[in-house]
Amino acid sequence: MAQTSFAVLSIQSHVVYGYAGNTAAVFPLQRLGREVWAVNTVEFSNHTGYGSWRGKALGAELASELILGLEERGALKFCEAVLSGYLGDAKVSNVIRDVVKKVKKENPNALYCLDPVMGDKGRGFYVKPQIPQIIKNDLVPLADIICPNLFEMEILTGINIKNTEDAIKAINVLHKTGPAIILITSFKEIDGELGMIASDKKNIYKVTTPELPLGDGVAGTGDMTTAVFLSQYLNTHDLEKSLNLCASSVFGILEESFKSKNKEQTFFEQRTESKVSFELKLIEAQEHFVNPVNTFKAVKIY
Repeated sequence: MAQTSFAVLSIQSHVVYGYAGNTAAVFPLQRLGREVWAVNTVEFSNHTGYGSWRGKALGAELASELILGLEERGALKFCEAVLSGYLGDAKVSNVIRDVVKKVKKENPNALYCLDPVMGDKGRGFYVKPQIPQIIKNDLVPLADIICPNLFEMEILTGINIKNTEDAIKAINVLHKTGPAIILITSFKEIDGELGMIASDKKNIYKVTTPELPLGDGVAGTGDMTTAVFLSQYLNTHDLEKSLNLCASSVFGILEESFKSKNKEQTFFEQRTESKVSFELKLIEAQEHFVNPVNTFKAVKIY
């Protein structure tokens, strides 16, 4: 097999319109110079935040067959990381578990990065009822890196996180279940600021950025953030640097996306009399992945 570089195997959802799951993760990884093997767990017309969508879960059988094809090509030894997100079907967790073990056997240096997609503040759960426990019991113990949002962090640890001290307690609890590196992708303690907190068992860092008026948030942001953080960590193997670079890129993408929001709403509402959902602008703002305009510095908090 003529494989010349390592790749990230990304197993998560896919949407035709807008950005979520692999649609939000693959391009950032590629823009940062990584090969990506994308296995889609669902194929939807758009993300579920619109309230209606078309498509279906693709299921564990197809995911398993696609990965078997990679295995038959001898590709797994060139996998530097497995990234998983939205499952769609609970049985996909078995496929992820099996491929993580196979990849690590072929390449002991490979990492498993888990985005434990379950829900979010304000929306609650948006996965099937059995999936949270499957993630907690089957996937979290396998993960080297885990990137929950605040809602998911609370679900995984049972801790109500209201401040930095609560976050540190939750991080320590989650470390004990397996993951060596934890990134809380969304954290708010002070009005006007949003933050991320990262820990590698030795140090805990927090970085904050200005809070943009994004309303209920933007679909795909967590998927994008996890992908950027994983890529930077694969480059640097330095928690602080990875967090700084991730925060700077993500803020730049969100800021550019927000600037485009009002222009699009004005254009479309004049013609359709309907609201335009706020989507990420990954293509227009792509330079922020490699050369972010803003620079945010993490502070060591533990």
